[in-house]
Amino acid sequence: MYKLIRFMRFFGFTLLLFVAFSCSNVEKNRANLVDFVPKNTSIIIKTSNLEDLKSSIKNSDFLDKFTKTSAYKHLETNLDYLKLLKPSGELLICFSKDQKDSLQFTIITKFTPQLFKRDSIKNYVEETLTYENQTLTKSTYNKNTFYSTVIDSTFFAASSKDIINTAFANSDMNEELVKIYNSTSNDKTFSIIINANSPFIKSFFIEESLNLKAFTNYIAIDVDINQNDIYINGITKATDSTKILSNIFRNTIPQENQTQHITPYDSDGFMSFTFKNFKTIEGNLKTFKKKDSITSSSPIFDNIIEVGIIYQTDKRALILNSTDFIATEDALISEQTVIETYRGIEIYSFSQPELFINTFSPLVKDISPNKYCILDNFFVFSSHSDLLQNIIANYQNKTTFSELETFKKVKEQLSNASSLLLAVNNTSLKSIISKNFKDDLDDSFNSYSTSALQFIYDSNFAHVNAIIKKSKTRAAQNSVSEELNIKLASDILNKPQFVINHLTKEKEIVVQDIKNNLYLISNKGKILWKKQLEGAVLGTIEQIDIFKNGRLQLAFATLNRVYVIDRNGKDVAPFPGKFNDKITQPLSVFDYDRNKNYRLLVTQGKNLLMYDVNAKTVNGFNFKSAKEAIISQPKHFRISSKDYIVFKTNNTLHIIDRVGNTRVTPKRSSNFSNQPVFLYNSTFTTTTLNGQLISVDTKGGVSTQNLNLSEKHNIEASSKTLVTLTGNKLTIKSNAVELDFGTYTRPELFYIRDKIYVTITDLQAQKVYIYDSQGNLLPNFPVYGNSEIVLDNIDKDNSLEFVTKGENNSILLYRIN
Repeated sequence: MYKLIRFMRFFGFTLLLFVAFSCSNVEKNRANLVDFVPKNTSIIIKTSNLEDLKSSIKNSDFLDKFTKTSAYKHLETNLDYLKLLKPSGELLICFSKDQKDSLQFTIITKFTPQLFKRDSIKNYVEETLTYENQTLTKSTYNKNTFYSTVIDSTFFAASSKDIINTAFANSDMNEELVKIYNSTSNDKTFSIIINANSPFIKSFFIEESLNLKAFTNYIAIDVDINQNDIYINGITKATDSTKILSNIFRNTIPQENQTQHITPYDSDGFMSFTFKNFKTIEGNLKTFKKKDSITSSSPIFDNIIEVGIIYQTDKRALILNSTDFIATEDALISEQTVIETYRGIEIYSFSQPELFINTFSPLVKDISPNKYCILDNFFVFSSHSDLLQNIIANYQNKTTFSELETFKKVKEQLSNASSLLLAVNNTSLKSIISKNFKDDLDDSFNSYSTSALQFIYDSNFAHVNAIIKKSKTRAAQNSVSEELNIKLASDILNKPQFVINHLTKEKEIVVQDIKNNLYLISNKGKILWKKQLEGAVLGTIEQIDIFKNGRLQLAFATLNRVYVIDRNGKDVAPFPGKFNDKITQPLSVFDYDRNKNYRLLVTQGKNLLMYDVNAKTVNGFNFKSAKEAIISQPKHFRISSKDYIVFKTNNTLHIIDRVGNTRVTPKRSSNFSNQPVFLYNSTFTTTTLNGQLISVDTKGGVSTQNLNLSEKHNIEASSKTLVTLTGNKLTIKSNAVELDFGTYTRPELFYIRDKIYVTITDLQAQKVYIYDSQGNLLPNFPVYGNSEIVLDNIDKDNSLEFVTKGENNSILLYRIN
């Protein structure tokens, strides 16, 4: 049991919620993964993307606080063999206990030839076991032993041989479990189904009386993990209508919660439960407590639709929200002895301190108020005068929970009406976690100032919503704030860049690691997919609309492939195109007339190959071969109504038309540098090997300008702006900037909202600089970074963001406020 409890520490408070399965079993053919779940399973974790799950857990700020616990390390060790699996689809991780109360693991997924490759694995040995006409594999990896087999095309691995034996024999299926399993989503980070009778979580409420076993039978949830947020949605179902607390909301209609409007902003949190008719919930509570339903209730509750509890350290206040405050006040006519007045509000004595526990327990515990006050339609009861005064003052000042920006952000993710709503601050969040886990967490939860859990009762089940959200201090004007720090499993190979999400019109991040995995990452820090490529991406990834339907794909080249990949990380047929000879420049994508009739230009040494979006060679492209290797990525420019494709070799600047014929012949040749060609002041502009600026006009006229550049220099240009870097001298237009001595990336120029920004990174000092067009450094720069940056507005606000490499395996996203 202890090991099983330790498992839950790893997943933390995020895995609070669970679903239902009963015991009706029918013998059927096993076709789905859930059909193989062992009978005594306590927890099922379902993921459609194992890599996404591992990456999300690694990058979650909240879950990172659990990584130092013994439970996390124990779980990581026992599930180490997951590293060996490469599932192509859905995978289940099941947890159960054996007769010795030890935690056992089971892995279930569809078998594919690529699933489990043992070749060249270090610290791995295996042997084949055959008995009773069954064959299984015993594997030892890093001193941990597990067993595996294939049953009906399903891969089945477990920490115990007995579980494997049972899997061979068991063909019974729990129909209720199958129904609940099918209600979970396939597009979230993972889903979890947990039997509430399992000894994992004592309670996820402040009130200890609301323990999990008393509250429900099962909860099933989908969990979506971003770097700073955890979103939970699912259902809870109770099979017994009289013994399970959640069923007290049966036949009630959830109302809009109002307790937040009277809860002081400095409270530890509040709990609110609602109903349309008090008599209904009163009857359900009496049934639950097995009390005589004939017993009459107090008229105080006749017009009540909400009961709230406000928590402040060890003090409590109870709130009644009335639809007819005059009638409720009349019901308290015998309780109107004034004991004090605070800020013009009379505080009365109350002679029935046990009334609320007797009526609403176990939802209401540990509160015996002997005084109350009235604030509009709220009747506030407490035994603490200072708490009542604090509630009065904050209500009058409008400094309540409902006014907190953090609560407003959380409330956006919840329904307005709840059967039960719990909202807590960081202190209460840590207290709830501490109730359930024995390990002391070194990290505080100060940055999680508001979290919430919501139940909305429906017919025989309840919807569950929860959010744990990291709070951010509002950034000062002109400040630069680090928004995300995304860690990958391997070191980063190239600079991260932004691409457009055609669904939201926002930007996302694409980057590649040293193992040639390409990642697409949301602007919230969630790794959407990881795809293995044949090699390193050359240059910048382009986006095209290959089907002309508004959906964008990624287009790029590696040394021997041309890829077109859709939003879900899938190859778009007939790509990737395979090449025997090496591709030597980044893929050039041309849309001459902006009608999405794309041309893909591949450079191989001296040669150019033009393809359409069907990977077919474009007939009529006549360029045969350059005399030397092409040293710059071909670019397309349009001047007036004419198209120009421009590239260069060491000694020749080629300017050709769409079909590959020479359009402009420069009147003299030069020894060119490796710098790109730009369209600057309506001329084709680059530099020579000795650092001179050379420009060629549309008639072949050549002009040069001595900019005093060294042989090791960089240039960047737009139509009217030239940027150069030589040594530690950065020049923007005619404005010179003396940089500290260092190792600098090439300058990048961004034109955003009619403003020019020039960016550069000192790799030696690990500093990112951004200048305006006058050579002025933006406020609060430089900041930490380890690569060139990409600058853009990636979301719907007015702030600019930029992405850069952080540590060897991390991506940093900054916001310029």
